[in-house]
Amino acid sequence: MNRKFLLLVLALVAIFNADNFAQKAPVYSWQNLPKIAQPSFKKDTFNITKFGAKPDGISLNTQSINKAIEECSQKGGGVVLVPQGIWLTGPVVMKSNVNLHLKKSATLLFSTDKSQYAIVEGFYEGKRAARNQSPISGTDLENVAITGQGIIDGNGDVWRAVNKNQLTDEQWKHKVASGGVLKDDGKVWYPSEQFKQASVGGKSMLLLDGKKPSDFQDMKDYLRPNLVVFTRCKKVLLDGITFQNSPAWCLHPLMSQDLTLRNLYVKNPEYAHNGDGMDIESCKNFLIENCTLDVGDDAICIKSGKDEEGRKRGMPTENGIIRNNTVYNGHGGFVVGSEMSGGARNIFVSDCTFMGTDKGLRFKSVRGRGGIVEHIYAKNIYMKDIAQEAIFFDMYYFVKFATDTPRDERPVVNEGTPIFRNMKFENIVCSGANKGVFVRGLPEMPIENIQLENLTLQSEIGAEFVDTKGISLKNVTFHANKTKPVISVVNSNSLTFDSVKYPTSTELLFSISGDRTKAIAVKNTDSKNTKNKVEFTDKASLNEFIFSEK
Repeated sequence: MNRKFLLLVLALVAIFNADNFAQKAPVYSWQNLPKIAQPSFKKDTFNITKFGAKPDGISLNTQSINKAIEECSQKGGGVVLVPQGIWLTGPVVMKSNVNLHLKKSATLLFSTDKSQYAIVEGFYEGKRAARNQSPISGTDLENVAITGQGIIDGNGDVWRAVNKNQLTDEQWKHKVASGGVLKDDGKVWYPSEQFKQASVGGKSMLLLDGKKPSDFQDMKDYLRPNLVVFTRCKKVLLDGITFQNSPAWCLHPLMSQDLTLRNLYVKNPEYAHNGDGMDIESCKNFLIENCTLDVGDDAICIKSGKDEEGRKRGMPTENGIIRNNTVYNGHGGFVVGSEMSGGARNIFVSDCTFMGTDKGLRFKSVRGRGGIVEHIYAKNIYMKDIAQEAIFFDMYYFVKFATDTPRDERPVVNEGTPIFRNMKFENIVCSGANKGVFVRGLPEMPIENIQLENLTLQSEIGAEFVDTKGISLKNVTFHANKTKPVISVVNSNSLTFDSVKYPTSTELLFSISGDRTKAIAVKNTDSKNTKNKVEFTDKASLNEFIFSEK
């Protein structure tokens, strides 16, 4: 068969399959949200005290709790009851058809004895890695839950390093007196000498080159576990519990389906390194509602693997509902990335409040990640005292370059090029931020088709768009204190600003920069409140800017 003809046939087959898949795939909207299947359980109850558990905070109850869970599952499932008290334990392994239920005033407290936690194969930031066994874990399960009004405490302080500048003087004195070792410059506290050597030496925990978990014994103390990890599970429910003080990420469902996280309080210290609240990774069909988070890193975060390993996994995080949640402290309120190489899509975020987070809606990636993030929708989002940006997109996550470095580099688009597109954010209020909107794509792959509608943003700086395409703002009010300019556009194409309001006596409304900037349209916007309507720099063309007075 002719090679060209064969290639044509294969291309047509690929197009047919893609179109066929598109027709079968469900189309979600605010009127047709994803459906999440719920677990159900028998009423049979297995009280952990019947298996020898003692609530004195001293007796180690690992064996008793796991025996109760095992027997419950073997007998067809039901409720494993944790009564009030402090129940000291090592790792708890969940089983199918078991609802671990903590009564009010019950605390499941995980042991500080690290020998209780075996080194196992896990994942670290989207890649296979050696980790200490999670305090709570479950793999290949179906119909599983952790419910009640109790507390699950990971005793994370014994696992984490902390910088001196993150603590008060009194807290630092207490930390140093508790044991551990200091970095040679005295500015970092480590839990142990082993942790220090692994950290300072930049040792990797990744399972590369045929390495096994047992090969990492010399850096065991450095392999901090996530508090709760469910891997390849179906129909998972977390409801009512306080999860706190995790060694690393707090809640980490991975490659799982039909998840419900409801009425949770997720709490980590502000100084907790990798102290994320919820990391939903490569999961399908999930609901996060009525939760409160106060954490040391990103709060509600969407992930799907990292770089080539994540792309080979090929499992996007998709079909999610996130509503009626409150975030107090965190690097971001709602976050996508940066480990999103498997993609993310069909996620609906609504009726959430972010109070004092570093960023509000946060999207981040970098060259080499790959992955497609699209069909993300947010509405009725309320923010206060945001330290940095209220709405943030950046494809240069953790990339450092001088401000005067030319940014016209355009490498060839390949499988490692991240794509962020097709999103709509509406009805958003921010009372206090450094910057209202920041969107920075890549020269070779602009961030595309982001609709911002009905926004009121009180911030020091208005908005900045760099390497974007098809961005539209409609009915947006900027209460920008530093008003030169209110809106900056750099090397962007096909941007529309409709009904923009801004402070009176504004020095400069628009700064248009870059010879790749094309088709910037402003309409239904009054220019009488600004001394200078627009400024053109760096080869930007007046012919590419159309301002239609209101």
